[in-house]
Amino acid sequence: MISIHDLREIDLYGFQGLMKNEGKERYGDAYRTWQVDAANFLIDGHYPVRELWARAHKCWDEILRHEGQSILVVAHNAVNQALVATATGLGPHYFRQLLQSNCGVSVLDFSPQIGSDGPPYVCLDRLNQTPSPPVAAEQGSGRKAGYRVILVCHGATETSVEKRFPASADEPLNMLGVIQAQKTAELLLDVTVNSVLCSPQPNARRTAKAIVEVQEAADCLGADCVPRYVEENQLEELADLDWGQWKGQIPTEVVPQGRWQDAIQHVDNGGESIAEFWKRAGHAWKGVLDHLKSLDAAPSSQTKNVVVVAHEVIHTAMIGHCLGLTPASIGTFHVDTGSISVVDLPDGPSGRGVVRCLNYTAHLGRWAVPITLPTLADEDF
Repeated sequence: MISIHDLREIDLYGFQGLMKNEGKERYGDAYRTWQVDAANFLIDGHYPVRELWARAHKCWDEILRHEGQSILVVAHNAVNQALVATATGLGPHYFRQLLQSNCGVSVLDFSPQIGSDGPPYVCLDRLNQTPSPPVAAEQGSGRKAGYRVILVCHGATETSVEKRFPASADEPLNMLGVIQAQKTAELLLDVTVNSVLCSPQPNARRTAKAIVEVQEAADCLGADCVPRYVEENQLEELADLDWGQWKGQIPTEVVPQGRWQDAIQHVDNGGESIAEFWKRAGHAWKGVLDHLKSLDAAPSSQTKNVVVVAHEVIHTAMIGHCLGLTPASIGTFHVDTGSISVVDLPDGPSGRGVVRCLNYTAHLGRWAVPITLPTLADEDF
């Protein structure tokens, strides 16, 4: 074990050790800034969040100097947020948007650029994998949200198992995908789902059907005392990327060096351009938020939950839109088949989204995709 001083928790100076009500009484406007605009929070001549980001950036230089392909970093809520954000190029104004809970695990993959001296590719493979499910009623961190988007990636297909691009828009789930869909439906049984939005493609529709069927059997299964009715709608904008000439191909064969997410930014593969896709993903995210707003017609003290069933790349693009990023961010996030990602909206559908977790797969058990780095020869790594 190696101790790194800069991995200590955020320094709040005069705030240290105070109860919240004491902070309000002594610091007034500064306390309000800490709540709503933490990056510009100033106390005792210091900007704590900005200083934390600088420390985290410095920490990566030291962490990545250590030999070994897997490095475990154990730290604290705020500094872990800063580590994830600085690794993925996000500034201090993203404080509290990438949630970190007690004993939550996040996984960052650093992959070298083969044949280049440039910085490594960085991908957030998992965010905030907690011992309890991220959709549990009682959450240990983050603000209580009245609105929640649960992004469900459809179950596995033959091409996803073979690590190829989708071969067809009509590709069905394979047996592994059917099991993953059922496992995801079981996980969501303890959540009262208001509605399900899904891609028009068969693998997403089959996954959505499993979720709806289990939801509407909640009373029979003893999970609810009254029957549930779940509205299901297809959203055309949630369709997968049109892969053009890449359909059914192995990514490393069509893009021998670098990442396909970068290559597709400037390569015409005869399919949907990344500009068109990014615009469509933006419309999809807006459609999800508009649907959440429409649920206000039925007032309730419970969190309003919308499940969105779609494909890997459309989910990562919608997370990019949620965080206000550009098309270049598509390679920054990763989700697996059968995974769920949760976005909370504590200030309503018009407010900033908080990513509670990304690519949660613990519910899949033995049917999950292992957490592994890309296979590289030792000398290449």
